Amino acid sequence: MHETERHRIILSAVQERPLVTVAELVALTETSEATIRRDIAALDQKKRLRRVRGGAEALTPPNLPGLAGRPFSVNQAMNSEAKQAIAKEAVALCEDGEPIIINGGTTTFQMVHPLANRRLQVLTNSFPIAEHLLRHSKNTVMLPGGAIYREQNIVLSPFDNDMTRHFYARRMFMGAQGLGPIGLMESDPLLIQAEEKLIGQADELVVLVDSTKFHNRSSLVLCPLERIDIVITDEGITDRAASMLEAADIRLIVAPTGAAQKSDAG
Repeated sequence: MHETERHRIILSAVQERPLVTVAELVALTETSEATIRRDIAALDQKKRLRRVRGGAEALTPPNLPGLAGRPFSVNQAMNSEAKQAIAKEAVALCEDGEPIIINGGTTTFQMVHPLANRRLQVLTNSFPIAEHLLRHSKNTVMLPGGAIYREQNIVLSPFDNDMTRHFYARRMFMGAQGLGPIGLMESDPLLIQAEEKLIGQADELVVLVDSTKFHNRSSLVLCPLERIDIVITDEGITDRAASMLEAADIRLIVAPTGAAQKSDAG
């Protein structure tokens, strides 16, 4: 990752949370601890943030605590081909007229393109998904209430009395930070709290993850494998990960990408 992009992520992180540790920034930028320490020192010298023991903080503390994880704009460019193929398979599961939930994320965002010719009832906490569907489709779109988190472009509420409790969905489509034997993992307690409510409103839970997510881990578990009905991923999934899903009686859909799709077309 280029220095300019790392600096943007670091500055974004410290603006969203009172204190960001070196370890958290290493995970966000997927670079070394030594590199992050040099970046923090450089940004401190430029008066862009304040270097503190073990991390960095904003010069002006944020009013609203942010969420752990990379910004939407950064994640959107990662593994884009796989995400598009995964999203296409997800939309193929839907029938016109069905109520569905689409959780915010860059993989689920790719569902908007194949959804352009569909007519479903969609509840989403994602601003980009809602805006695109309103502009380019005939789907009915609903947003829950809550606080707006700009970096992730989602609306979240920790309260029980928002409109999600009154929405029934045939399926919920969501991504995750990681997927392993212990279950579906996320990086932030507020995300866990909000997503648990959404999951409870759907008959089936469909998880959209590119194959790299089977290697990611987090300290927070959103739900066990037993709650997941379908996992859609790309051809990079390992035999070990596939066996894990099979043992949990989860339906696995592998989305063809690149050369495989061209071969099928030919």
